[in-house]
Amino acid sequence: MKMLIGKNWVDKDEKIEVLNPYNNDLIDTVPSGDNDDVEAALRAAEEGFKINRNLPVHQRISTLYKTAEIIRDRQEDFARTIATEGSKTIKEARKEASRCIDTITISAEEARRIVGETIPFDSREGSENRVGYYLRFPIGIIAAITPFNDPLNLVAHKIGPAIAGGNSVVLKPATVTPLSALKLGEAFIEAGLPWNILNIVTGRASKIADALVTDPRVRMISFTGGTEAGQDIVKKAGLKKIGMELGSNSPVIVMDDADLQQAVELSVSGAFWAVGQNCIGVQRIYVHETVYDGFEKMFVERTKKIKVGFQLDEETDMGPMITEEEAARVEKWIGEACESGAELLTGGNRKGTHFEPTVFRNMPESANLNCEEVFGPVVNLYKTSSLDEAIKLANSVRYGLHEH
Repeated sequence: MKMLIGKNWVDKDEKIEVLNPYNNDLIDTVPSGDNDDVEAALRAAEEGFKINRNLPVHQRISTLYKTAEIIRDRQEDFARTIATEGSKTIKEARKEASRCIDTITISAEEARRIVGETIPFDSREGSENRVGYYLRFPIGIIAAITPFNDPLNLVAHKIGPAIAGGNSVVLKPATVTPLSALKLGEAFIEAGLPWNILNIVTGRASKIADALVTDPRVRMISFTGGTEAGQDIVKKAGLKKIGMELGSNSPVIVMDDADLQQAVELSVSGAFWAVGQNCIGVQRIYVHETVYDGFEKMFVERTKKIKVGFQLDEETDMGPMITEEEAARVEKWIGEACESGAELLTGGNRKGTHFEPTVFRNMPESANLNCEEVFGPVVNLYKTSSLDEAIKLANSVRYGLHEH
């Protein structure tokens, strides 16, 4: 596929191969963008901003609705693209495609509600007959950088609201999963989005990210990804507006009055959805001591039933991790945890990118699997004596973002 810059779908001699993480098969190639491509995209986005800020809101709404309809018509194709280039099973990918439709539709609806407000000044003596007001204006060029784990919907999260608000966008999708983003770009153009408003530059972050986040023409950076990368962007962004969704280490608290069957089902799904490569994925489960044994038994039994396999197989419950490098990192952390005294209840084995769903108990507080974001199919069980203790332990790591 080609990247979108200005009014053209642009190809280059230097390519990046997009591989299926299950078997390393070549799916497609995309151009390996560089700083010159970022410059061209930013120049186009300058023109795109002039266009979009002056579009009537009803025209932006119409384009967004048409885009959502195109995705709906091709939902299975989008789902297969998500599953083939990434880690999600086809069942998970269909849900992501559906969420993308919702995201674009909600963006259209919210465009109607971008309004100002009047402010009465008579709370101050001498201002009885005065009133103030404010209006909302587009920001400008939005630099959007997205991760691999939700290659369609997280792109929609960036593009939909930006277009609804009258901005232009330069998108840098994840290097390993760019195809879903490019297909979404095609849908926007087909829906009638004027050229230059949306630009998509494919390439490696090491080559193009700095040029994008440091350029003064960019007025806002919207980034979803790892904490360390987010910290680096903040250092380089200057006075730009920044919106970030970074890492997490999500806890679950199960008390003695919980429906254990439901708690197990929801926690297993939360832990192993998309192979655990989910910024709100369940990583730590704190269970009241009076129900712990029953919960652990049910949780391990349910985990053992998860079928790991090819993403496009309808019977597969969990696909491969995104790269062998990431799988090896998780394997290393598992080995370190076992050496530190953690007790492995099930799983822990890896073959290439294929990883067994893994459950631990008695995880040491200092282990990476406890205090860092795993971003893999590993969950830890803990026994607690009270809600206060569970909350204290849930809050004991540096991450926020989400809890259950």
